Amino acid sequence: MFSRTDAANDGSFAPQDWALFLGISLIWGASFLLMAEALEALTPGMVTLGRVGFGAVTLGVLRLLLHRGERIAPEDRWRVVALAVLWVALPFSLIPLAQQWINSAVAGLLNGATPVLVTVVSVVLVRNAPRPLQVVGLIVGFVGIVLVSLGSAAEGSSQAQGVVLVLAATVCYGFAINIAPPLQAKYGAVVLMSSVLAVATALVIPTALINLGDNRVEPVPTLAVFAVGAVGTGAAYWIFSTLVGRVGSIRASFITYLIPVVSLLLGIWLRDDEVTRLALIGAPITIAGAVLASRRS
Repeated sequence: MFSRTDAANDGSFAPQDWALFLGISLIWGASFLLMAEALEALTPGMVTLGRVGFGAVTLGVLRLLLHRGERIAPEDRWRVVALAVLWVALPFSLIPLAQQWINSAVAGLLNGATPVLVTVVSVVLVRNAPRPLQVVGLIVGFVGIVLVSLGSAAEGSSQAQGVVLVLAATVCYGFAINIAPPLQAKYGAVVLMSSVLAVATALVIPTALINLGDNRVEPVPTLAVFAVGAVGTGAAYWIFSTLVGRVGSIRASFITYLIPVVSLLLGIWLRDDEVTRLALIGAPITIAGAVLASRRS
């Protein structure tokens, strides 16, 4: 259905690209809210395990239905392990930890730093330089993220700790999103991401066992972690991996300029999250960056 192989960075988004782009922005923007709800009764390690585990099951079922018998070649397995660490296990562990000190709106806003890291890694390792207009979009978006970070870190040392953890997660994403495109083109989104999530599930089990007795079984947090796993991880990584294969890693990473806006609106509306004036100024700037970055050079 979505089979365009446009790994280059030129040209405007096709209508199907925009459908994927907006869909994943909404799903991942809501994921920060769902994780905040899950943390009301579950430890960060258990939230991570639930998110990765339910995502692995979702894509595992799709793989059985659509790609039965397909396997990752031995020479690519180390890349799958690298993606499991950098794209899932590490960042998915860091973000719930961070949300003990910062709210879902701020966590989502900070996630907008991802395209900058993706571009830096791409230029250094892959030598895939962005187009001039994309550079302008990156700069504009980065200004917005700086405003969000400064406003949040100014609230105190605990807030600053949460900010650092989320930004560390974006560094992981910067490497992972540059590793993924050739594998996605070779195996497809379902085969690749089901393998990645299966490996990541095994990796995060030890952290879920920490403070195991502190977890409580409550309906809303349980449903939240299921939703963020099955939809916000399983279905979302399928969509995003497809988008990476169609438009390339740099342009696909621009979704993180809309994720902050979704997380901000949902956090304020549903959880009464508080954000600084700087964050409110930075949010529309990130939208401007996304628009500039996705236009034809």
